[in-house]
Amino acid sequence: DERFAFLAEWYDPQAALTRKYQLLFYASDNSVEMYDIKNRRLFLKRSKCDQYKADDFYIGAIVNIHSRQLKITDYCDKHTTNRLKNINEKTLAMIKPDAVGCLGGIMEMIDQAGFKLCRAKMVRLNRKEASDFYQEHASQPFYDRLVEFISSGPVVAFELKGPGAVDSWRKVLGPTDSATARNQAPLSVRAKFGTDNTKNAAHGSDSTESAEREVSFFFDKRRQNTAVLNNCTLCVVKPHAVADGLSGRIVLAIQDAGFEISALQMFHLERANAEEFHEVYKGVVNEYNVSK
Repeated sequence: DERFAFLAEWYDPQAALTRKYQLLFYASDNSVEMYDIKNRRLFLKRSKCDQYKADDFYIGAIVNIHSRQLKITDYCDKHTTNRLKNINEKTLAMIKPDAVGCLGGIMEMIDQAGFKLCRAKMVRLNRKEASDFYQEHASQPFYDRLVEFISSGPVVAFELKGPGAVDSWRKVLGPTDSATARNQAPLSVRAKFGTDNTKNAAHGSDSTESAEREVSFFFDKRRQNTAVLNNCTLCVVKPHAVADGLSGRIVLAIQDAGFEISALQMFHLERANAEEFHEVYKGVVNEYNVSK
């Protein structure tokens, strides 16, 4: 009966406190158990939680356990760390300005490669931000050209998770030069969507250390929003479609229908926010309720 242990946090809106728990997940029957760390007592007896599997528990994950939205903040023992660290390796994928129009096709390749999409955001980097992101290439002759290009339009950043994610994503990307990619890896992202050595469709972290820094660069800091809020509509991809790896097909269908995606972000709704969002449909359309 393999057990995984995590540290988790839940913000209690009534007390305005962040409460910390030890969350145990039993892989044999998809059950969970929780201990209140501060009060040193059992908080939730072992109970079934069929909507989750071991792959859903990783540092930074948001899980909803009996109406409590918990954030996983760390592994809690050596067994969990050793078993899940490599399986849950993270990397940054960035879609460059030249390939944003092909976003759906690239996302579909991400889904087909078996990556779990953890976070996503479309932003516009200014020249200073672009130069900071590529600071390690500052001494290279292509640096100024690269910075100018990356700051020329919107980019889409993804946090991807999977076994050996850094190397796996770079393999899906293909060689840096798009022409070389078309010869050596014709099914790669850069072969299909890239143009040359700079306009090569997408970026991938080159190490786990770089991945940590680059993920933080996009998701832990505020960046310029790309939303135009003019002659537009909203599309919400529901949780089950994201979990089933259908995000890419949906985005591809949107773009194939002639729509331009001017802004994009992935996030978790708290129950109160979900109720507010669906309030206009309450009592009008049967399919709209908070449980969905």
